[in-house]
Amino acid sequence: MKRASDRWGCLLRGLYTALLYMALPLALLRLYWRGLRDRDQRRRWGERLGFIPSLPTCGCLWVHAVSVGETRAALPLIRALRARYPETPLLVTTTTLTGSRQVREALGDRVHHAYAPYDLPGAVERFLQRSRPMLAVIMETELWPNLLRRCAAAGIPTLIANARLSERSARGYARIGHLTAAMLKDITLIAAQSEVDAGRFRSLGAPRVRVAGNLKYDLTLPDGLPEQGQTLRRDLFGEGRPVWIAASTHTGEDERVLAAFALIRSRWPELLLLLVPRHPERFDGVAALGRQCGFKVVRRSGRQFCTPDTAVFLGDSMGELLLFYAAADIAFVGGSLVPTGGHNVLEPALLGLPVLFGPHMFNFTEAGQRLLAAQAAWQVNDTEALAAIVDRLLADPHLQRAAGQRGRDAVERHRGALAALMGHIERLLS
Repeated sequence: MKRASDRWGCLLRGLYTALLYMALPLALLRLYWRGLRDRDQRRRWGERLGFIPSLPTCGCLWVHAVSVGETRAALPLIRALRARYPETPLLVTTTTLTGSRQVREALGDRVHHAYAPYDLPGAVERFLQRSRPMLAVIMETELWPNLLRRCAAAGIPTLIANARLSERSARGYARIGHLTAAMLKDITLIAAQSEVDAGRFRSLGAPRVRVAGNLKYDLTLPDGLPEQGQTLRRDLFGEGRPVWIAASTHTGEDERVLAAFALIRSRWPELLLLLVPRHPERFDGVAALGRQCGFKVVRRSGRQFCTPDTAVFLGDSMGELLLFYAAADIAFVGGSLVPTGGHNVLEPALLGLPVLFGPHMFNFTEAGQRLLAAQAAWQVNDTEALAAIVDRLLADPHLQRAAGQRGRDAVERHRGALAALMGHIERLLS
């Protein structure tokens, strides 16, 4: 039975690889198109095929994070690795351009950066030959069959750190059960965020799973961030204005946030909406949408000051979300009014903001539930409910402060994943 399952796994991996090769021309065409608009994409497209700059032959520690959210979550771990292994080169890979920018802004030249290779055998082989990792730390649920197979064959330990698996994703992996089980057996260790996540991985056939906690609770705020936020608020927004931030919004959410803002602005005419779309390619469209709704919009990129009649400040910059949170009073975290799965609600909570989010939080179920249980957050289903909670918090400063403090306390209570992960890494490297 086991041999039959293994044969099915190999067969499905071969079919998966064939499909990837068939899709490669489209992927390269997409890179070419993006490269017309971005020189960095054009100059570095070869990294997607494994042609990265060679690292020192002594080997490296490799951390892979897909995009901005995973990179921010990985920052405490990356800094801890640099402190624990100062002589060992550290390679950080991302999949997206925004993730690449986050690495450069947060870490500069203290780490090596490259784009992760496509999951093609040749690309993976070139990447591993040039990087020579002693350990691969892969953030959250970035599972690639060929990459994991090649690492296992080469004796490179793989750790899935901060691993999470939503019920929906687990059902998707179960549909290709033989391929999933074969892939999970190639992983040295899965360090899950919670018992629920661990149980889902085990049910799919993962043999080595431990619960380490959620690394996002170990976020450390940059020195002076609260003061910088207040300076930004005073200098750009104007004295005494309440500020509501709607962060990491997606298509379909901006319209609802602006509609909720319109519902409450008659009662709170000084309220400023700090609107931060998730993806930079949407900045222009969201700015136009705000103006179509009748609001005066000021953009961060324009380096303008808000006047008393400015209604919306568009955060169209990269790497400043924490600063924007520090300049706000109330936070709505997007990706949750539409079925995207939500984004990190712990960042605004750690900064002492009451947090609102929508019904679609399947990527951050545990974090959302903990803030709800602590009475530090509100879950809303529609525009009217969003407007009602923001109005309530604006009308009750005591409730606003108390909810923010409870959120900060909840984050502090659940720290510890970083220490657990470092323990696992030290054992894997010993």
